[in-house]
Amino acid sequence: MNRSEIAGLICSKLITNKEALKIQFLESKDTIGYFFIDDLLPKELATEIYNKFPTTKEAVRKKNLREFKFTAYQMDNYNTLLEEVIYAFQEKRVVDLVSEICELEEVYSDENLYAGGLSLMEKDNFLNPHLDNSHDKDRNRWRVLNLLYYVSPNWTADNGGNLEIWPEGLQKTATTVVSKFNRLVVMTTHQNSWHSVSKVEKDAVRCCVSNYYFSNTPILVSDTFHVTTFRGRSSEKVKDVFLRIDNTLRSSVRKLFKKGIRENPHQYKK
Repeated sequence: MNRSEIAGLICSKLITNKEALKIQFLESKDTIGYFFIDDLLPKELATEIYNKFPTTKEAVRKKNLREFKFTAYQMDNYNTLLEEVIYAFQEKRVVDLVSEICELEEVYSDENLYAGGLSLMEKDNFLNPHLDNSHDKDRNRWRVLNLLYYVSPNWTADNGGNLEIWPEGLQKTATTVVSKFNRLVVMTTHQNSWHSVSKVEKDAVRCCVSNYYFSNTPILVSDTFHVTTFRGRSSEKVKDVFLRIDNTLRSSVRKLFKKGIRENPHQYKK
């Protein structure tokens, strides 16, 4: 299927459930607004997307104090279906519909896939609590929405690798959203939208299609520019100290060099 056909399926599902999704989003809007919807695409198509995912050996390995995961974003290196499904979420009718549910205006997709694309996490992979980078690659628009579409069959909560949202901050309890097969999660991104991914506990690979939406205005009036900002969990006191130092250093560099010392390679070079 091509991106237009897939976009049509996404829109159909969202339209059918629009009012329920609006209610779900509004319940969390005052902290970290989010909604999720299951069975987004026909099961056969979602399974095919999973089957076409690259292996971790074909992806970019990222391992440091902040994260341990694999990413893929140079989409012409992979099966064409994967590029089609990523850009289906960037079709204007999908963007407009998601924006309407989240009560946002002037929202734009990102053809460069800056920090987006495909994400793979295998046993012992994790993503520490963090705030997403506040802007697009050129620092012209604000990042406002994070779209995560999960396609690993039979994924359950005890597999780990689940999205954690921290609406009351890192000292309180996180809300866990299981990375369930064929589930789409949409969440706002701003200077208080702390989120993470729990460590994968089973010998399985969690596969996710990731997109970001941007706007000329931030979600919160109080939002300011920030790099991707990581923190340690409450049980990681020493790690948290090092991550705070790391955040400060990277932020200082970006204040001096708008796009950093070197261009972030995590983007689709067409």
